[in-house]
Amino acid sequence: MRDSYVVPVVMASNNKAVYHYLDIGRLGRGEVVKLFMKDAGFNVKEVRYAYDETWPKVSKMLQEQGLTRTGKVPALEYQGLILTQHLPILRYLARDLGSYDGETNQEKYAVDVVADIYNDWRSKWVANLSNKTDQYKDQIAPTYYNIVGQYYSDNDGPYLLGNKATYVDFAVYQSIDNDERTGTLPSSLPQSLLKLREAIEKRPNISDYIKETRED
Repeated sequence: MRDSYVVPVVMASNNKAVYHYLDIGRLGRGEVVKLFMKDAGFNVKEVRYAYDETWPKVSKMLQEQGLTRTGKVPALEYQGLILTQHLPILRYLARDLGSYDGETNQEKYAVDVVADIYNDWRSKWVANLSNKTDQYKDQIAPTYYNIVGQYYSDNDGPYLLGNKATYVDFAVYQSIDNDERTGTLPSSLPQSLLKLREAIEKRPNISDYIKETRED
């Protein structure tokens, strides 16, 4: 029986970073990167911004400071660089660690494909927050999980590539968590995604955090 947790090839306990993101609990793109960095053992200073009437002014300030060109977060200050956009941040960190990604070109392709599918889902999920529709809950979300579940079924699991966690596993986990929080999670998920969810929630570096923030 395969272990559900594999220690990353390179632990990042000595890597210091400053992470800028919205203070909206467990919702949002920023949480994906946060989970990843906790799992990898990064030493992170968090700077959170309220998502209220002050945000437009703060967003402009961050642009002027050069922390984000789009005015959006998350943004990560890391080793003299400013990294933005949550999936590119994850890819950069995975490459920097030499872990959390595919080893072969075929494996990297599989991770990138699921990451793109996830990114398409997130844009629709965000749109549904401000304009809730039955179409999202009844069609878009179930279709997304059905497709992603097929990719996760290609290996024994619990992760996309088998027993080796990659950055996209945290993104897919976050999609499940976010849909549950907004009441848009399908009543049943593919077994492969249930295995992923269980495995992520048992990972030593993030299990306590997930339990503590389950109601956030």
